[in-house]
Amino acid sequence: MNQLGFPILSIMLAVPTAAAIACLYLKPDGARWTALAATLIDLALGILLWAMFQQGGSQWQFQEYLPLFGDRFAWALGIDGIALMLIMLSVFLMPICILASWTSIEKQVPEYMAAFLLVEVLMIGTFAAQDLFLFYIFFEAGLIPMYLIIGIWGGANRIYASYKFFLYTLLGSVLMLIAMLWMSNYAKTTDIPTLMATDFPVQAQTWLWLAFFASFAVKVPMWPVHTWLPDAHVQAPTAGSVILAGVLLKLGGYGFIRFSIPMFPEASGELVTLVLVLSGIAVVYTSLVALVQADMKKLIAYSSVAHMAIVTIGLFAFNRQGLEGAMIVMLSHGLVSGALFLCVGVIYDRLHTREIAAYGGLSNNMPRYAVLFLLFTMASIGLPGTSGFVGEFLSLMGAWQVSTWATAVCTTGIILGAGYALYLYWRIAFGVARTPEAATLPDLNGREILSLGAIAAVVLWMGVYPESFLAPMRQDIGTLVARIDRARPSFDPGFAAGSAAHAAPAKAEAHH
Repeated sequence: MNQLGFPILSIMLAVPTAAAIACLYLKPDGARWTALAATLIDLALGILLWAMFQQGGSQWQFQEYLPLFGDRFAWALGIDGIALMLIMLSVFLMPICILASWTSIEKQVPEYMAAFLLVEVLMIGTFAAQDLFLFYIFFEAGLIPMYLIIGIWGGANRIYASYKFFLYTLLGSVLMLIAMLWMSNYAKTTDIPTLMATDFPVQAQTWLWLAFFASFAVKVPMWPVHTWLPDAHVQAPTAGSVILAGVLLKLGGYGFIRFSIPMFPEASGELVTLVLVLSGIAVVYTSLVALVQADMKKLIAYSSVAHMAIVTIGLFAFNRQGLEGAMIVMLSHGLVSGALFLCVGVIYDRLHTREIAAYGGLSNNMPRYAVLFLLFTMASIGLPGTSGFVGEFLSLMGAWQVSTWATAVCTTGIILGAGYALYLYWRIAFGVARTPEAATLPDLNGREILSLGAIAAVVLWMGVYPESFLAPMRQDIGTLVARIDRARPSFDPGFAAGSAAHAAPAKAEAHH
């Protein structure tokens, strides 16, 4: 169904593609303005997409279909409410990334802007693709511009970080491609909506699930395959960190929602303990590691691993609260961690160091900065009234129904999260300046206020009225819950909340 009568999703891919090509032939200033204009056009198209999306209508909307190689590969685009929200996150953050790079990127500006526009194309394509191999192309091609952004415009150790990022994410994807070839051969189609309703043989599901898990776990990133993330964040330019934390980490969560859970429900039920154990370790371990970091970016990077572990716990609770909570945590983390990286970028551009020890007392000479930084710190902790609270509360409610142990471990992570986030803020904003340079830093300029203010407004909007973000996704999450319901895992009672533990085996017996 395409209620607009024109291929809006293809246009959203074409605009940044054309702008990226144009940027390569322009001078630096021309490239900056072209990139900003293209990302703002895509934002406007995204708002139109949201406005025209029919809640309660057919699951897949704005569909486009053009067969390319018979019936085995097609240019097939379309979105449901889940994809809509992640596309909105992408098109909202992109103009902010361009603004954040306005003065900090001085070398090879046209190429940098072209690489960023290409990242936008590939992110939107990943969320909108409805053909298995089209999804794979978009999903994997996103590696290339990000690899270049880290490797060319990154910090001193950028080559090591970019290679590590590339190799980690590539390895799992080879297994996923093999699984996709088997699935398309078995189902005789590459149409993702059809595959989501296909019942694959139970014995094959485990292998398929593990092949997809190899790719998505690295992207999320889950412990112990998270080690590429701190290096990539520390070396990437500010805007690179924003888009990496803001959107690219969400590709793994989206993959679980789109592939692992609906396509392999029995395997998801069987292997849920693996996910909960890895997620629980990640929440506690990376929070403890974040507490001892001396580099601001590294601290926020480790906090990202902990927050994304709450996403995987919510997803694999297999109930409405858990899935809705996981989606809100993904959206909230995209905004909040992106904003925190921007806050680091603001003072890094002035003082050229990320060492926490070089700052202090910034609330005296940078009061506007201190207020916005405080808001994002509180949202990261999950203060009621901010986006962070809604997602974490729903995720933990969903997890509690399934596993009291996972919920208890997760909650310790949230307490530790408050520890490292407030400790960071206290050292940066309060007390006296530890260096003479820190005491004279100028406050935010108009461009920085616009970027951070826009994110702050959405963080508060999501915290005060989350229904506007949940409503488009509700029907799709209901479909997902119904799909997994027949294979809901039967935990052993020592591991689960009482009622869920006794209900699950009965369900499994009824199914057999």
